[in-house]
Amino acid sequence: MYDYIKGKLAEKNPAYAVIEAGGVGYLLNISLHTYSQMKDEEHCLLYTHLAVKEDAMVLFGFMDQAERELFRQLISVNGVGTNTARMILSSMSPNDICQAIVQGNSLILQKIKGIGAKTAQRIIIDLKGKISKELIPHENLGFLHNTKKEEALSGLIILGFPKMIAEKALSKVIEVEGTALPVEELIRHALKIL
Repeated sequence: MYDYIKGKLAEKNPAYAVIEAGGVGYLLNISLHTYSQMKDEEHCLLYTHLAVKEDAMVLFGFMDQAERELFRQLISVNGVGTNTARMILSSMSPNDICQAIVQGNSLILQKIKGIGAKTAQRIIIDLKGKISKELIPHENLGFLHNTKKEEALSGLIILGFPKMIAEKALSKVIEVEGTALPVEELIRHALKIL
C-alpha cells in the first residue's frame, strides 16, 4: 500500500521514527540497522512495510529496500512475526543475518532473544535458497548523540524490556566495553545479556 514515506524527520530513537509528510505524522517502527544509518537531517525517506493485524495497522520503516526485503523474507517464515523480525534485524547486521542463513549457522540465530532451535532451523530451511550474501550492502554507521545510554535504554524499553533490567544490562555493557560504543552497539550487546 505504501512504498515509502518522505518528509520531515520529527522524532527519532532506536525503536521508531516519526516522519511528518503532508501534515500527517507517520510513526514507523525501525530496526537498529535503520537507526544507525539515519542521519540527523531535517528530511528523510524510509521505505515501508504495512503490517495489518486483527487489532492494528503497524508501519515499519527501512533505510534501504534490501533491508525491507530481508524483513519481508523473515516474516514469511512460519513462527516469525513482525516484532521477531525487527528483533533479528536489531540484534545482528543484515549482512550477518544473510551469512548465517546461507551458511546454515543456526547457533548464531539462536543467540537472538525469542529465537529457539526450531525457529532458527525453520528460518534457514525456508530462506537459504532465497537469500544471497550480496542482498544487503555493508552498513555505514552514522553520527550519534551524546546521550547514548539514555537512547539505548529508551530503545530497550520500547522493545519490551523492563527498565530496571535494561539499565542493569546497559551498565554491564558499559563496564566491559566502555562508553565509546555507538547506541546500536550498546543495544546489541545488551540484547546478548538479556
